[in-house]
Amino acid sequence: MEKNTGCPFSNLSPNLGITCFIAFITVILVRVLYVIYWTGKPLNKRSPQQTLSTLIVLGSGGHTAEMINLLLVLQKDRFTPRFYIAAATDNMSLQKARVLENSWADSQSGVERISAEFMQIYRSREVGQSYVTSVWTTLVATAHALWLMIKIRPQVVLCNGPGTCIPLCVIAFIFKVIGIRWSSIFYVESIARVKKLSLSGLLLYKLQIADQFFVQWPQLQRKYPRAHYVGCLIFVNKSCVSESIKAQQADTDIVQTQDQLPNIRT
Repeated sequence: MEKNTGCPFSNLSPNLGITCFIAFITVILVRVLYVIYWTGKPLNKRSPQQTLSTLIVLGSGGHTAEMINLLLVLQKDRFTPRFYIAAATDNMSLQKARVLENSWADSQSGVERISAEFMQIYRSREVGQSYVTSVWTTLVATAHALWLMIKIRPQVVLCNGPGTCIPLCVIAFIFKVIGIRWSSIFYVESIARVKKLSLSGLLLYKLQIADQFFVQWPQLQRKYPRAHYVGCLIFVNKSCVSESIKAQQADTDIVQTQDQLPNIRT
């Protein structure tokens, strides 16, 4: 009779590999569920004097105009340093952000200059670009977004709909999962979206990536119940026609809109 002289553990190797793979996937899924559960909930107490590094995503057209209106009521000494990001072909948005920051700096004579940086990110797809070539540009844009997020590692991400916010928010969520940085993501849907969400908003809402999701029309809140209705966040004739976002506070009301926005914690 032929004796079995093989290694007794040779038959265990494939099973061990499969077991390790299943265990790894299970741990990742549990971690993802943990992050989703705690998204938007207070995790720890922060000192009221502690500053929060803030990533602000700008977009062409009305996106930047709406974002500037939000920033006008931001507690700027709390949300600092600020990092403005716009698409590589969108110079106008960054110019508007520079004007805003310069106006803040000029109004604070004798006070330490406000810390702000301005960056550009590659677009995943330009208008009119073919879908075939957009595969490569999407990979390049994602790699660039990853490099920027590793460099910045913001504590707060503020965006309102431009497509450039998607890779940044997804990477911020992945950072939560793997424990690099817990970033609070605030998404404010554009006022132009009256009956349905934009594609960016729909993705962040369905995937539960945003910590807090705000809409400016009541019918949107009824259609998407996890969203928070905050009214109109634009300025007309230099006066706010409705509520405006206030500062994020440590373990208190983070976002309020003139006493009408519900208590929200992060």
